[in-house]
Amino acid sequence: MSHQSSLLAPYAERRQRPAKGRSGKSLAHESAEKHVTGEAVYIDDMPELARTLHVAVGKSTITCGQIRQLDLSAVRSADGVVDVITLDDVPGEKDIGPVFKGDPLLADGRIEFHGQPIFAVAAHSFEQAKRAVALAQVDYQEEAPVLTITEALQQNAFVRPMHVMQKGDCDAAMAQAEQQLHGELYNKGQEHFYLEGQVSYVVPTEDGGMKVYTSSQHPTEVQKLVAEVLDVPINYVQTEVRRMGGGFGGKETQAAQWACLAAVFAKRLKRPVKMRLDRQDDMVLTGKRHDFLGRYRVGFDAHGKLQAADIELAGKCGYSPDLSDAIVDRAMFHIDNAYHYPAMRVTGQRCKTNTVSNTAFRGFGGPQGMLIGEGILDDVARAVGRDPLDVRLTNLYQHGDRTHYDQEIEDFPMAELMTTLANQCDYYERRQQISTFNQQHRFKKRGLALTPVKFGISFTIQFLNQAGALVHIYTDGSIHLNHGGTEMGQGLFTKVAQVVANEFDVDIDTIQVSATATDKVPNTSPTAASSGTDLNAKAAQNACLTIKSRLLDFARQHYGVEPGALRFANNHLVVSAEQEHWVPFADFIQLAYQNRISLSSTGYYSTPKIHYNRDKASGRPFFYYALGASCSEVEIDTLTGEYQILRTDILHDVGRSLNPAIDIGQIEGGFVQGMGWLTSEELNWDEQGRLASNAAANYKIPTSIDVPDMTVTLWDKDNSEDTIYRSKAVGEPPLMHGISVWCALRDAAASVADYRVNPPLNTPATPEQVLKAVQFCQERSS
Repeated sequence: MSHQSSLLAPYAERRQRPAKGRSGKSLAHESAEKHVTGEAVYIDDMPELARTLHVAVGKSTITCGQIRQLDLSAVRSADGVVDVITLDDVPGEKDIGPVFKGDPLLADGRIEFHGQPIFAVAAHSFEQAKRAVALAQVDYQEEAPVLTITEALQQNAFVRPMHVMQKGDCDAAMAQAEQQLHGELYNKGQEHFYLEGQVSYVVPTEDGGMKVYTSSQHPTEVQKLVAEVLDVPINYVQTEVRRMGGGFGGKETQAAQWACLAAVFAKRLKRPVKMRLDRQDDMVLTGKRHDFLGRYRVGFDAHGKLQAADIELAGKCGYSPDLSDAIVDRAMFHIDNAYHYPAMRVTGQRCKTNTVSNTAFRGFGGPQGMLIGEGILDDVARAVGRDPLDVRLTNLYQHGDRTHYDQEIEDFPMAELMTTLANQCDYYERRQQISTFNQQHRFKKRGLALTPVKFGISFTIQFLNQAGALVHIYTDGSIHLNHGGTEMGQGLFTKVAQVVANEFDVDIDTIQVSATATDKVPNTSPTAASSGTDLNAKAAQNACLTIKSRLLDFARQHYGVEPGALRFANNHLVVSAEQEHWVPFADFIQLAYQNRISLSSTGYYSTPKIHYNRDKASGRPFFYYALGASCSEVEIDTLTGEYQILRTDILHDVGRSLNPAIDIGQIEGGFVQGMGWLTSEELNWDEQGRLASNAAANYKIPTSIDVPDMTVTLWDKDNSEDTIYRSKAVGEPPLMHGISVWCALRDAAASVADYRVNPPLNTPATPEQVLKAVQFCQERSS
């Protein structure tokens, strides 16, 4: 052994303890204490540099038409105003559409929705900018707007072409089916209502570039669009995101507009510029979850076994494409949920309306498709007189089945998962108890539903399924980690840090995660599609493995041992020679540095196996499926439609959990957000196309008193695919557990007619909607 062995201490002399915070352990969010104490710094908390200006936009007061004359003279002379711009003042690209064109930075002379930004004002204070925009004189030539999906379908108004997915001969299978049902369901959209609104702070740099601090899920896209708008190379713009106060998809594409406007002013004036939307402007100016209209015809046998389905999905996209092509596609992908249809045709329409352009929202179209699919299963169950859970179990995919987009079903223990949950929550016993309760109570009725979730994980645009990371080890053994994912409260930074801690078997306290920055890890994908951990943790692991390989090669030569005699454990390098010796990690790193071993590496990961030919509507768009099931019980008042959600039990598949505490928190939060979408959160526009639900006073997100008695259990089963430590994504799938609440409300209403009638219940299922469903059942049963 090398003379360096004298520096080693024998194992017996070392007090050993496991490294803290390794992957797989419950650990608090890395900023949890800062969130609670208020020390967490968001963009609007950052100290403002001298001469900072503030921006507000002037909004249209009509919904559709042309601008005939725009007089901004009073705006320019208003108190505190430094500069005013219109689209003509933008030096570079004027359209910031993320995939397809159609999103002008400011109105190009045509108004497409009520509140569309026409001009922007920079002033010494936010209040001065807001007051100034109200002084504009605008003369319009109004046109009749298209406001609804139905109107758009009638007028063939679409932002993108129709898409069709088909499996088998749907028409022939439908004609041969023993029974048929048809129906439709309308589900409204949802406001993101992130706690931190849209905000960007742009600081010009000495070389004509820009440093952009933005609350965005997609820093690279903000970087690219700011560069294009300013007509400078991308490398002149640096974008940084330390944290967001929530995103939920609303900051994937629609954070860019505000950063671009601030950047235009920063370049013109050579001053720092902040643009922050107040809550009401945020709600008016930014897109929502898409409304969907689903129309279906389904064929089945006397036992409720599915034979064919013909389904049309129409999404309310707003005035521009934004991400609607992929969102409607994902709704189409998820219309089957967990069920096998021998023959199926799904048609997706992207409807253009004179409303704000709708955008990504947790689930990205999947919840809307899945909701309609679950409604179909309930309808079939009532048509054949069987318990809905039994019909669901009858129709589950089996290993080797293929979806309507030709992906083979593999590793699909959904039947086991659902029956496990049914046993855990005493589903069948409670079904009997509810039957007794409903017979004994004239005006109170209870409902119960157990619904599955099968959610595909991967971006359906293939090139987005890649990520990068950067890892440095400093000479004191501390580790710096940077990656392309953004932290929006979901715990991504914590999970990826745990992976790095696990790779070197060191305390997580020794790892510092820095803000997501485009000059550290370039060309990043958005933190979306539930893929933040899957992609970025794998990239970070890749960087760690590169450094570990160098370190172990050095240790093998330095200590004169075979590779199998070396390992990292409990904050040490362990050398097994004549006796086992433990070298403190920091000491070993110092030694490696002194011997000129590189202690830094980039990492990269791209998701394998995925592909999808959209022209043929065939492929494997998803690397794997995240699974789960939830059971909810409700009680309704048949006189008023008021209801209470009594209990929810959730069993959710996260593979081998990287952090059970964070995963359970995501499942709880996702369920509540899904429940809110389907029950109380109602978006309303008036007949002129103005958003009526434009503030917290008239838009009802769930509160703590709305949350039912809830139990969440993690399904303990490794992912069969080679994900990071065999874990599964957890961001979006839990939102769809809220569907069990909607199904339970329908179940309660159907009990009024002894479950022989399918109650119409569009969402959100407000008390008014529930009362209409009850009355419908009463009329049909009398």
